[in-house]
Amino acid sequence: MSYVFIDGVLHGTVKDAEKFVKTAIKERRAGKFSKNLNILYNEEEDIIKIQLDKNRLRRPLIIVQESKSLLTSKHLEALTAGKMNWTDLIEKGIVEEIDALEEESTLVAMNEKDLTNKHTHLEIDPIVIFGMNTSMIPFANFNPSTRLLRGQKNQQQGTSLYALNYLNRLDTNVNVLHYTQKPLVKSFTQDLYGEHITGGQNLVIAILNYEGYNMSDGVVVNRASIDRGISRVSHYRPYVAERRRYPGGQIDDIKVPDKDVQGYSTEAQYKNLDTDGLVSPETHVHGGEVLVGKTSPPRFLSRLETFSTAANIRKDTSIKVKFGENGIVSKVLLTESKDGNPLVNIEVRDTRPIGVGDKVSSRHGQKGVIGHVANPEDMPFSSSGTVPDILFNPFGMRRMTVSHLIESLGAKVGALSGRYIDGTPFSGEPSEDLRKELEELGFRENGTETLYDGRTGKAYEAKIFIGNIYYLRLKHQVADKIQSRARGRVALLTRQPTAGKAMEGGLRFGDMEKDTLIAHGSSLLLKERFSSDKDIVNIGDRSGDIAEYDSFTDRFISVVDPKETISKVEMAYGFKLLIEQLKSMGIRPQLKLKDKFKQKRSQQ
Repeated sequence: MSYVFIDGVLHGTVKDAEKFVKTAIKERRAGKFSKNLNILYNEEEDIIKIQLDKNRLRRPLIIVQESKSLLTSKHLEALTAGKMNWTDLIEKGIVEEIDALEEESTLVAMNEKDLTNKHTHLEIDPIVIFGMNTSMIPFANFNPSTRLLRGQKNQQQGTSLYALNYLNRLDTNVNVLHYTQKPLVKSFTQDLYGEHITGGQNLVIAILNYEGYNMSDGVVVNRASIDRGISRVSHYRPYVAERRRYPGGQIDDIKVPDKDVQGYSTEAQYKNLDTDGLVSPETHVHGGEVLVGKTSPPRFLSRLETFSTAANIRKDTSIKVKFGENGIVSKVLLTESKDGNPLVNIEVRDTRPIGVGDKVSSRHGQKGVIGHVANPEDMPFSSSGTVPDILFNPFGMRRMTVSHLIESLGAKVGALSGRYIDGTPFSGEPSEDLRKELEELGFRENGTETLYDGRTGKAYEAKIFIGNIYYLRLKHQVADKIQSRARGRVALLTRQPTAGKAMEGGLRFGDMEKDTLIAHGSSLLLKERFSSDKDIVNIGDRSGDIAEYDSFTDRFISVVDPKETISKVEMAYGFKLLIEQLKSMGIRPQLKLKDKFKQKRSQQ
């Protein structure tokens, strides 16, 4: 006897489990049982599991009987003519939906030609093993799985026209591509999901080294292509200012701050504000300049302090352009927050041509950073005068992205013959046909051509692979990441420069960077780097403790022995802070002092 569990609850037993399961599946296909029913007989535990609950992921499969698919050419013709639909296929028992439970008892064939007596189902199309983004990669079946994962991720990170109403939206950190194009080589799923999803351009690419500027994952870009608008984006950054209300009837003021407010910046930073405290649309602004002038009342006052002069000192809480960013104010919106407070939304746009340090990628996970922008007269060219937009490193092909080359061949054929190429994985146009068509068009069937060096005019000895490919500009841009600093703010606790671009911080000079200076023998530079927070500390010669200042005698005295001599020692303020923190934990560090001048005399 076999136990029967329905949605995990025991409901009874049956004598012949296999016959029971076969009958249940037959009745389900005939429409007598619910189409949502899935069943499995577990021979090891001798139990039958039936699932009828909601929210189960199920996949549609074509039913196979006697090594033949139940979906025939007549059904396909009826579907094409609109006489049948998807529901009819399920109701007639041609297609059924299987969940993860029933999958354990099935054997699914990918293609109809692979069917045997053991197969129970046939996949509708091999492309269903891919997700939405991966299915849009042309000729994806020729790629390693790791490249497909990176390729579909790069499509998510590509800049594009993400929405038609982007002018009426206030999204965070948006990049809108100026000239979006349809890919010359595309999967049929591209048409299913919509052409508006595309976010790249068809570029001419040559696989060629260029003086080491495109070594590893670097790429070289033609300056003339940048001037024509290749991969140019508009970057939109929103800023929000809310006029809040506080307990006690105090509120924020949106106006040009007075000079007596706490935290007032220089007058130049408020130059773009009108009398209402807001910046006007189409104003050029730079990092640190004020967009919304705002003052706030002091916070956390005690009851007695509310009657003092401290209650009248307001703080400058103006909204400023992010450090290191420039742009033009595209819109100023006045509205209300969910709490009913006045709300100011400001959007700053910035046109960003592509340049050195920006990240680009094909749809096959071949991503790289622009290492050099070459003048058009220095770029290689073909006998017909074609100059590539991008020079791709041949060593990038060690990742075995064969579809990268097939797309380049296909797009070259599409550009020459004026048609789109079907690059659907598993069922697209065969590469052999594309090579034959390319040869008929008067080119080498392997996609190579004779290229000439733009600097010398001489032909390269080797034939260079050149073709078209759909390239994406990714959202990772050098303008958002580049950071430098000469002088600026320091942290109050450690007296060292602040960290992070947003805080106008410096770059950390750590252990490994220290080792590079030691290796070069740059001792004075090393001392200068590590003494940016230097401090003169008074130390007791015998006790090794930090001395305290005695205002009565106007001198430093050791707490351990008031009579001992005190020496001035130069040390990093961070080290002094460490000593004081150790003391707070009950650990007493002792500094042993030696006279360096006496040591020098003894050595002589």
